[in-house]
Amino acid sequence: MSDDLDDFRSRAKAFLAENGHRMTSEEGEGALFDTDNIEWQRDLQAKIFDAGFAGITWPKAYGGQGLTDAHQLVWNEESAPYKMPAIFGIGFGMAGPTIVDLGTEEQKQRYIPKLLRGEEIWCQLFSEPGAGSDVAGLSTKAERDGDEWVVNGQKVWTSGAHRADLGILIARTDPSVPKHNGITMFVVSMRSPGLTIRPLKQATGEAPFNEEFFDNVRIPGDSVVGEVNAGWAAAVLMLRHERISIGTNAKQPSRPLSYASIKDLAAKLGRTDDPLVRDRLAYLYATDTGQVLLAQRMRQEVDAGFELRARGSIPKLAGSMMARIAVDVVDEVAGYEVAAWEGTEWPSITYGVVRSAAFGIEGGSNEIQRGIIGERVLGLAKDPQLDREIPFQDLRKIPPARTASK
Repeated sequence: MSDDLDDFRSRAKAFLAENGHRMTSEEGEGALFDTDNIEWQRDLQAKIFDAGFAGITWPKAYGGQGLTDAHQLVWNEESAPYKMPAIFGIGFGMAGPTIVDLGTEEQKQRYIPKLLRGEEIWCQLFSEPGAGSDVAGLSTKAERDGDEWVVNGQKVWTSGAHRADLGILIARTDPSVPKHNGITMFVVSMRSPGLTIRPLKQATGEAPFNEEFFDNVRIPGDSVVGEVNAGWAAAVLMLRHERISIGTNAKQPSRPLSYASIKDLAAKLGRTDDPLVRDRLAYLYATDTGQVLLAQRMRQEVDAGFELRARGSIPKLAGSMMARIAVDVVDEVAGYEVAAWEGTEWPSITYGVVRSAAFGIEGGSNEIQRGIIGERVLGLAKDPQLDREIPFQDLRKIPPARTASK
């Protein structure tokens, strides 16, 4: 295996040197979330597929390579310094693995090869205005009509929906049972009649997120992923794939909120002789290194055959906390100057600071991750959840809790 991995690493290095674009800190973390320039991403993904680096651990029957997680780790490490086709991230990290696990043979043959070749872009249609962290509280409904399903409702905070060809949708198909039991997962075309997509502009000036409105959108009956009314288990599986993907991927060395980038910033400002700055940089180095090593350990466990399951929330939470620590250190190193810059490095650092709040929300908020770790990893008592036993259609009939009189 060692010789095989060495050969794989050599091939990856050669391919990336010839076809990849090495990232610089001046380009900023925004380049990692580039969803506007699609053609170069499609072209590069096709080259990655043809060279045998797409779907490294996925079954060969559907276009994957059938290799080990150790090979995937090598690719993650070697490709980390390069600008990669990020627009396929949801397909690779969430939709694709879920279809491989739960999809029919026809769905796997239809969707997986095109995803790996970069021919189709995916998005995830989970969150709603009234169901964010409480995903199971969703109200978008899908009703059977002959051989089709008719979908009505709204989704929000959907990354890349305006560029996506396909989406993984969860909708309520049986309101007469408790909210976790009456949900079904579907594949839906993002070009469907009756589906309206509107962008949501964020503080960085970008609009990578969207809200979607379903108005009698019809989808085929064979679009169900898994079983009807078993969508909650499918959603949990997908979110687990997402958290493991986010938490265990190799980090881009020159990312704005890395130790190396912030240390370079402190040196340019002439503040590395300040004892406080040196202390904070040392703390950042220790936590940043710890988080990277944790991700590597988790990936090695997967390679050794251990299932992370709920422990996949640990590296996800660690990464979010690391971003918060880095922002605090940037504030102590740069102060108010982070809001007014000269040269090329400042927009990158500022972008990282502005976007950092999202790390504790996307892929499941920090509070949700702590709850999962506490209950399913540490075995602590669950919080009371009375709505787990009440039919969804009756939840609105429950009067609001009384407040104590003053």
